[in-house]
Amino acid sequence: MCIEVNHVSKQYTLWKIKGWTRRERQVIEAVNDVSFRADPGRALALIGPNGAGKSTMIKLLCGILSPTQGSLRVLGMDPFKYRSKLAYHISSVFGQRSQLWYHLPPIDTFHLLGRIYDIDRVELKKRMKELVDLFDISSFLYQPVRKLSLGQRMRCEIAAALIHNPRILFLDEPTIGLDVVVRSAVIDILRDLNRQKKVTVILTSHDTGDIERLCEDVIVLNEGRIVLESNIREMRKNFFHSKIVEIEFAEKPEGLSLDAGVRVIHQNGPIVRLEVDLKTCDVNGVVSRIVSQNAVRDITIQDPPLESIIQHIYLSGHHAGREAERNAHFDR
Repeated sequence: MCIEVNHVSKQYTLWKIKGWTRRERQVIEAVNDVSFRADPGRALALIGPNGAGKSTMIKLLCGILSPTQGSLRVLGMDPFKYRSKLAYHISSVFGQRSQLWYHLPPIDTFHLLGRIYDIDRVELKKRMKELVDLFDISSFLYQPVRKLSLGQRMRCEIAAALIHNPRILFLDEPTIGLDVVVRSAVIDILRDLNRQKKVTVILTSHDTGDIERLCEDVIVLNEGRIVLESNIREMRKNFFHSKIVEIEFAEKPEGLSLDAGVRVIHQNGPIVRLEVDLKTCDVNGVVSRIVSQNAVRDITIQDPPLESIIQHIYLSGHHAGREAERNAHFDR
């Protein structure tokens, strides 16, 4: 097993100033009784709203933080206790924090990391060439980091994180702020590393496109707890209760006759997007009736976007948590 998390909780203590002389102690439960496992070579996404505990979980797995309760094992080691030893086998990229030296070119950081990880000079030269070609960073390798664009810097950040051939790569919002083209290129490279070199990837992201393209499994966190743990395909299967039907009519339709359970979600001239509730309607029957009553040029039937499923899961977990709190209150 690559990663084992057993009933882990992490609490923070804050002191709030009350008045001029008083302070009030407040305990924040960032992670609450979380357990999961990850096999070697898998790509796992940790997703959830802001404050759900995603970044805290990454820091616990990297050994930056120690758990208040429970235990963790990463490659068979306690990450906090054996942080120095584990550092040779794992790496991390935090989208809003840099490991590159701000006033130096990326090549200098690569050489420095090679010394830190005790990499032989010949081997380091070979690895740097592979990463420079892979991330296409040769044109700005000798420019100071402060002069690089965000996309250029992030490519260098990920390349630096891979300089010592880690077995596990932790990515905390690695594509935040990147444009569509750069984001797509970075995700493609990470996917190839995961599939071909069997690098285990743990990703936190708000971008559902990144999650679908890179990851196989997903853990949904909300208020520090696991709301759902599933394969992405299974999650789609279990939480899809509707279909999106996009129809291009020969001319702009007037007064469409729709079945109960079918609603218009967008219309732009002759193009209409419908949401069909699969609990009450048969999508094929709905399409057949529309085609028989109207002149139609094109029809596309799609699953709803992953965002809508995740939002539904968030809300379900939020309401379930509130219900548990109410029941506990009444039990007292």
